[in-house]
Amino acid sequence: MSFRFRAVAGVGFVCAMWAVSLMAQGTETFKARLTAVPADARTRPNLTGIGTVTATLTGTKVTFSGSFDGLKTPVTTANVHAAVAPMAGVRGPAIGDITVPKAVSGAISGSMELNEKQLETLRKGGLYVEIHTEGAPEGALWGWLLK
Repeated sequence: MSFRFRAVAGVGFVCAMWAVSLMAQGTETFKARLTAVPADARTRPNLTGIGTVTATLTGTKVTFSGSFDGLKTPVTTANVHAAVAPMAGVRGPAIGDITVPKAVSGAISGSMELNEKQLETLRKGGLYVEIHTEGAPEGALWGWLLK
């Protein structure tokens, strides 16, 4: 191999690695473990199940994927919520919907655009996923999205 060929090949390799590095820097991943969290003693008997959610942030778009299993009654809705204060543990209003089957187990999917305040809240651990069921309309499974 000539020196010229090796130099061109080396520059090409460096450029390819730089491009891959730039793409990777633009993506952040957050995960949540979904568990039953009773709102009060009355709802405790209706809460069973587990699940996981991965949220991948690229720019301002967040994409959700995951699964859930073991619920006592079928899912009615699933939402992304933003804490009132931008930190984990503080409940808040729903800011978007997630797609889930109306079943006791299944896949979680969806995506949404986040505004600047929601991005800050996500990065501070203040976004969470909540799954509601027929037997627990206040929420059966919850999980905070954390790095």
